[in-house]
Amino acid sequence: MQVGDTARRTRTITARDIELFTQLTGDRNPLHYDPDLARRSHFGAIVVQGGITSGLLNAVVAEDLPGPGSVFLHVNWNFRAPVHPGDDITAQVTVTATRTDKPVTTLATTIVNQNGIIVLDGTAVVWRDPQVANLHGKP
Repeated sequence: MQVGDTARRTRTITARDIELFTQLTGDRNPLHYDPDLARRSHFGAIVVQGGITSGLLNAVVAEDLPGPGSVFLHVNWNFRAPVHPGDDITAQVTVTATRTDKPVTTLATTIVNQNGIIVLDGTAVVWRDPQVANLHGKP
């Protein structure tokens, strides 16, 4: 892994994603469910929970870069624009620094929607378990 390495994933967000996230977390904010209220709000439509949006970064980090065995140590994310059901979002991570003394990587993180609008950006520091990395052939 080197500075500049990048990985990304894209997902279409659905109303079912909102339902599943609510089952998992109990987040029943009416902005996620009440179309009339959401339409009258600042957002103008149903808004997807931020955890669904940022969750796509979990998948990129755990599966692609750095890869299996990775866990977040610190994140600093700015939610810039709402995500709505039906949006296609693309999460991207780019390595900005690696430590030589331990398996810690700093990443620039960005999520954009199908219109190229940044919906989330920031940074993340990730630790990757060396034994898991070795078992999955991507140390």
